[in-house]
Amino acid sequence: MAEFNWITAMIGGAAIGLSATLLLAFTGRIAGISGMVNGAVTFASQEAWRWLFILGLLGGAALYEYGFAAQPTPTSTFAPAAMLLGGFLVGFGTRMGNGCTSGHGVCGLGRFSGRSLVAVLTFMTTAFITVFITRHVLGV
Repeated sequence: MAEFNWITAMIGGAAIGLSATLLLAFTGRIAGISGMVNGAVTFASQEAWRWLFILGLLGGAALYEYGFAAQPTPTSTFAPAAMLLGGFLVGFGTRMGNGCTSGHGVCGLGRFSGRSLVAVLTFMTTAFITVFITRHVLGV
């Protein structure tokens, strides 16, 4: 497992917050990724900015991985079919919940959204319960 580097984590978190803030400040748009991807697949010409944002996310990750990372990102041993199924289920859940965990946490809480506060509290409570059960009840 890769060693945690708090400086890299702080820079990454600041970059995410800054990009969400700049997008909201200059365009009035919210940088929630599930809404971004959902709007991008409409392929409307006025939605081209969404594709540029998504390409920027992918390009930034590639730039970090192949230009700045001290060591390569660990690879996964999960089956690709299971990962695809999981991705589709997460996408379905984000549509049901009107956003994903990061969208509600970064963009929603920053806008003082009550709905996002409820969503984040629900996500975190579920995570705490899941970790407690898997670590202390099941002993995984």
